[in-house]
Amino acid sequence: MNDLKLTVSSSPHIRANHSTASIMQNVIIALLPALAVAGYVFGVWALALVAICVISCVVTEAIIQKLLKKPVTINDWSAVVTGVLLGFNLPIGAPWWIAVIGSVFAIAIVKQCFGGLGQNFMNPALAARAFLLASWPTRMTSTAYIPVSDTVTTATPLALLKSGELASMPTTLDLFTGLNGVYGCIGEISALALILGGLYLIIRGIISWRIPVIYIATVAVIALVAGQDPLVHIFSGGLMLGAFFMATDYASSPVTAKGQIIYAIGCGLITMIIRLIGGYPEGVSYSILLMNLTAPLIERFTKDKVYGVTKAKKEAKA
Repeated sequence: MNDLKLTVSSSPHIRANHSTASIMQNVIIALLPALAVAGYVFGVWALALVAICVISCVVTEAIIQKLLKKPVTINDWSAVVTGVLLGFNLPIGAPWWIAVIGSVFAIAIVKQCFGGLGQNFMNPALAARAFLLASWPTRMTSTAYIPVSDTVTTATPLALLKSGELASMPTTLDLFTGLNGVYGCIGEISALALILGGLYLIIRGIISWRIPVIYIATVAVIALVAGQDPLVHIFSGGLMLGAFFMATDYASSPVTAKGQIIYAIGCGLITMIIRLIGGYPEGVSYSILLMNLTAPLIERFTKDKVYGVTKAKKEAKA
C-alpha cells in the first residue's frame, strides 16, 4: 500500500490565483497604454508628474507604517497604483508640489488613517483629486490642461460642450484616440488606450464587467434622452478612466452582483446630472466618490440570504 499522507488545514480551502501584488501589477500593466499616449501627447513632464506621485505615495506609506510600527507593505504595489491613478487625474500644468501634496493626502489621510489597504471607504486617488481641486482650483482646471509648449489654447471637450461651442469640438475619432489636440487630465485623453487596459483587466479576471459596462451604458442612455451625442460623453473626460480603474476599486465598491449594478447606475446618473445641469463640466470623480459612500448600504441590502440561520440569530448578529 502506498504511503499517502493527507495534510489537513483549517478553512478556507479555496485559493485565488491572484495575490494583492499580482492584482496591482496587472492594473499597472493595464494603465501602460494610457501612460504611453500621455507621454506622446503631453511630453516628458506628464511622465515626470506620474513618477513624482508614485514616489511620494510609496515613501509616504513606508514612513507612516514605520511610525505606527506596522509591517511595511510597499511591496504589494498598492501605493504605486494609487500614485499612477493620481498622476492620471492631474492636469499637465500642475506643479510638482501639487503632486506631492495630493499623494500624501491620498495615502496618509484616505488610506492609512482608516487602517490601510482594504479599509479605505473611498478611492484614495479620487479623494486626493477632489481635495486638490477644492484647494487650488485654478491650478487644477482651465489652462492647466494645456501644455506650455502648445501655442493653440482651447478648452477640454466637456467644457466646450458645456459652453455650447460645438464648432470647436474635436472629432469623435480624435476623442477616441486622444492623439490630436484633445485636452484633459494626463491619463484620460485616450479612450482607446483605457478601453484596451480595461479589457485586459476583465479578461484576466481582475475586475468584473458589470461596473464599467453598466456605468458607461447609463451615461450613453441619459445622453440620448437629453438629445446629445452619447459618443461624445463616452469618449470625453474621465469616464473610461473612472469606469474601468477607479469605480472598480475593491475596497470602496460593492462585491455583490446586484450591488454592483445599482452602484454603476448611480455613478452614471450622478455623472450626467453634473455634466448636464451642474456648474462643473465633469462629474466622474464626484459621482464615484459619492457612490463610494453608499457602497456599504447597497451591499447590506443586496447581500445573499443566509440559509439555516433563524431570524432571531440573524437579528442578534446584526
